[in-house]
Amino acid sequence: MNSKRGNYLTTGEFAKLCKINKQTLFYYDQIGLLSPVFKNEKGYRYYSIRQFELFNVIDLLKDLGMSLHDIQQYMQNKSPESFLSLMYQEKESIVKMRQEIERKEKIIETKINLMEEASQLDFQQITVEQLPEVNLYLSRNIENISSEEFVEVISDFIDELYVSHLDTGYPIGSITKQEQILKGEYTNYSYLYIEQSTPKKGYPYFKTIAGKFLIGYHIGDEKTIHQTYNRLFLEMEQLNLALGDYVLEEYIYDTVVKNRKEQFVTKIMIHVSEI
Repeated sequence: MNSKRGNYLTTGEFAKLCKINKQTLFYYDQIGLLSPVFKNEKGYRYYSIRQFELFNVIDLLKDLGMSLHDIQQYMQNKSPESFLSLMYQEKESIVKMRQEIERKEKIIETKINLMEEASQLDFQQITVEQLPEVNLYLSRNIENISSEEFVEVISDFIDELYVSHLDTGYPIGSITKQEQILKGEYTNYSYLYIEQSTPKKGYPYFKTIAGKFLIGYHIGDEKTIHQTYNRLFLEMEQLNLALGDYVLEEYIYDTVVKNRKEQFVTKIMIHVSEI
């Protein structure tokens, strides 16, 4: 550093210290956000090392999503009180960001676990399993509604999941009551649902029955799902099992991992009891 200019840094030196390019400093000077301490008679710009902390604050606020205009507003009205207020405000923003990141991390972990489990399944196999009680967040009732009403219900349901942070990473499934199944109305679903491993307070939940479920898998779209139900009912008859209160359906493979409906896989969980 040239001793003639004392403890000051050129634009290039200060830019290197801040790990940015010189054009950024020129722009900050142009908009009055961060200007050199002085310019000499040749127009060279010089910065003080004390301005490094100011740059760090500007950079921090930018990283937190604060616009340059809002940062300018603060710079024009600087005070210890306004700085403290700003830092409290940004701390609150960081807490919310961290919570959102943690929520998304849990969603991703759930999707990883489900997909790894799916890779180990035999989709031709039918099993009887003891399933635990599970909390489900339900949509409005969708029995016997029109296509237009169904679109409205599912849109509202997804909006609720988004606004209330109820998306857990589990697939959106459907419940079909016993009476619809007995009529052969396998796609006349009663409710949509999403599993809630850690239910939030203040929301209504449906608790599934802890008990025996006959579990099978349908490959293809819903147009041929009756064939899979027939196969499952034949297995129930052979095992002396009766249809219980409801059936749960969830996609194992859908448009996220498969391009054609013929490759979709639906998990069918029929609540059963011994005859």
